[in-house]
Amino acid sequence: MKKTVSLLVLALAAGLALSGCKGDRAAVSSSTTTASGLLKANFEHTVAGKPNHLYVLTNSHGMEVSIINYGGRIASIMVPDRNGKMQDVVLGCDSLSGYTAGTNNFGALIGRYGNRIYHGSLTIDGHHYQLKTNNYGHCLHGGPGGYSDQMWDGKLVDNHTLVLSLDDPDGFNGFPGRVKAQVTYTLGDDNSLTIHYTATTTKPTVINLTNHSYFNLSGDPSVDMLDEQLYVDADSITPIDSTFMTDGSMMAVAGTPFDFRKPAAIGTRINQDNVQLKNGLGIDHNFVLNTRGDISKVAASLYSPKTGILMQVFTTEPGVQVYCGNFLNGSVVGKHGVRYPKRASVSLETQHYPNSPNEPAYPSTVVRPGKTYDTTTIFRFSIRK
Repeated sequence: MKKTVSLLVLALAAGLALSGCKGDRAAVSSSTTTASGLLKANFEHTVAGKPNHLYVLTNSHGMEVSIINYGGRIASIMVPDRNGKMQDVVLGCDSLSGYTAGTNNFGALIGRYGNRIYHGSLTIDGHHYQLKTNNYGHCLHGGPGGYSDQMWDGKLVDNHTLVLSLDDPDGFNGFPGRVKAQVTYTLGDDNSLTIHYTATTTKPTVINLTNHSYFNLSGDPSVDMLDEQLYVDADSITPIDSTFMTDGSMMAVAGTPFDFRKPAAIGTRINQDNVQLKNGLGIDHNFVLNTRGDISKVAASLYSPKTGILMQVFTTEPGVQVYCGNFLNGSVVGKHGVRYPKRASVSLETQHYPNSPNEPAYPSTVVRPGKTYDTTTIFRFSIRK
């Protein structure tokens, strides 16, 4: 989903460029470069008094994942294609300034509540809380300055594992309770990237964490991904109005452009004449997963016929927001000077449903003191010949 929030005022080191997603790419001879071509020196700056780093995870097959602690963002994922060539399959920026200066969610951790809460209105145990709003009068992705714009504390355990921690104070953006969140990124030797989220709270609150990576499995984000084949194990979606808000109902996907129960090229569906596609400006909807939290089952997958790269998604979450880069328009200059065109990517945001706090029929997102929020999503990459 598109992020339309105003960023927090951030203290950046002098000399950082502030232009779109493209930042300072000046060569520094003593700096280390990742396999994806990211210069570590371009990320080693201070934000809001905390140092940012570019952490690199690797496995025995040469796969590489680069992550920064500003927003806990995945900056690059390098995986082999059918010919053994390494491809960067996520959109992102060449420098820290590209993330802090723009209004993008590239690769970000999302919270305290991913997706929308109607008019920022939240009631728990009879107590009403008014949250800050930032999108059509709703609270989106935790409101302005949410987790995607926060400095997480990072600990690189080994070359496979990164642990990020965040202390979210009671009352921030109107949410009750002090929340301590921890996210562990683990790169496995089976070419899987596991994201394990946990959180605790001092007061009853709502928590819905996810990751907002923009995937393009062709490795060429200068072109759209409409030929990529999407599969989602879902019989229904939660329909939206023109403000992207759900109304608590379910809509069957059978006979609609949202039926991806068999893999289909996104381009064959996304431009059809359909009210829901008009409301979402394309596909930007929550799919109600049939997997029901069973992480052993494939909840969704994406496949590029150009590279043969297949990405399977496994999750303990009941839903997944499928967003097809509808708001990209070529104005953002990403990694290596590439302008990201409309529909250059697919985001698969595993989650509880939008506006769950105000829809009693939806699975609850309430977390109470003494209980731990705990959820896991796995992105597994392989090759289809």
